[in-house]
Amino acid sequence: MSPDTTQLLRELRDRLPADTLLTDPDALAAHSRDAAPFSTPGVPAAVALPRTAEQVEEVMRSAYAHGVPVVPQGARTGLAGAANAVDGCVVLSTLRMDRIGAVDPANRLVRCEPGVITKRLNDAVAGHGLVYPPDPASWETCTIGGNIATGAGGICCVKYGVTADYVLGLDVVLPDGRRMRTGRDTPKGVAGYDLTRLFVGSEGTLGVVVGATLALRPARHAPLALLAQFPSLTAAGDAVAAVTGAGHLPSALELLDRATSQAVAEYGHALLRPDSAATLIVESDAPDPAPELAAMKALCEGAGADQVVAADTAEESQRIIEARRLVSPALGAFAAALGGRPTAFVEDVAVPPSELPKFVATIEDIARRHRLRIFTLGHAGDGNLHPTVVFDESDPDEVHRARTAYDDIMAAGLALGGTTTGEHGIGTLKREWLGRELDAVSLQLHRGIKRLFDPRQLLNPGKVVEA
Repeated sequence: MSPDTTQLLRELRDRLPADTLLTDPDALAAHSRDAAPFSTPGVPAAVALPRTAEQVEEVMRSAYAHGVPVVPQGARTGLAGAANAVDGCVVLSTLRMDRIGAVDPANRLVRCEPGVITKRLNDAVAGHGLVYPPDPASWETCTIGGNIATGAGGICCVKYGVTADYVLGLDVVLPDGRRMRTGRDTPKGVAGYDLTRLFVGSEGTLGVVVGATLALRPARHAPLALLAQFPSLTAAGDAVAAVTGAGHLPSALELLDRATSQAVAEYGHALLRPDSAATLIVESDAPDPAPELAAMKALCEGAGADQVVAADTAEESQRIIEARRLVSPALGAFAAALGGRPTAFVEDVAVPPSELPKFVATIEDIARRHRLRIFTLGHAGDGNLHPTVVFDESDPDEVHRARTAYDDIMAAGLALGGTTTGEHGIGTLKREWLGRELDAVSLQLHRGIKRLFDPRQLLNPGKVVEA
């Protein structure tokens, strides 16, 4: 440990409550990384668990003065390595900052701290007849601060948008310990540059979010869902195009490829046929969802679906939506049966929705070439897919093939006019690919913004861009 770090920890122990700073090996190991594969974390010098914005200011100000890097963390559910520790850093976890302020039904907003679990926020506003729409798959464990840092999405984004669409304002502590407020409480406002949007999705590289003002919406109507299976990817793609082209606004429009459909069927979901090339799960939460669901059912059948199951009741809808929720346990069961040290790497690439059939077919070809099982699922309505590569970590050759397949999938997405990340972020995992996606001028501006906010390169160094 460097003399500067030793002095920093001494100062923080003097200035912060006794249980705020952890240095025992178990705590350091537990906070060393997020859920991303293919990324080796560093060893932190300490973990800070502040309860107030003032304590965050103290950590940031003191670390900056001593030249010690700081890595912000939430629940560590991220999949890109953005919350991975670097050697000798202070990990700053915002999990204890979990207060929800007063819900404001008249203005449809709520203020909360970054450590609030996403589902808990939704539960809190539901009593006022309101909802916070973004719904990441990890919403029962991920935090609002982490959602803001990564620009998280979710299943209902096809209708309701992503995290950035609901962040009205932020309280942020800058790398040198100064605190600032961005945004406003009004639905409209264009005074100055939109710094709020700049922080959303910046992955903790520009500042530490210590508070957020979030927009809310009226509670959703009870939805109805349908499940459609197709003999080809092209037919499923035609159905997606038909639904969106007809002006429908489904609250979910999810795609499972052949491998994923088979895995869920074999796991025990009675509605799925294991031999289908693709499955669509479509949901409507319109005030009267039955007519819209019937219209979308007809469009799926017209596109060539050979099995369509449409719900008439909430219970039947739950059975259909359960097919999407069973993907993770189904893939877990498949991986466990492989033996060795199986792991499932969830990818995140978005392409124009019209390119979905071609992209999924390319992924299937990549799986064959590299002798891997790749399960593709995702948000068909907005083109954001999550190819999931299952491989044995104890087999070096298989790890190499999985990593190569990962790069091939990324390249294929970019070739179709897509992006390397729709909702998981860049972190360390995709930093090289960001340089391929952005043009030289844009990359230069990214680096300039990082230098402006963090001239000493101490906040979450090595993530997104290097200045």
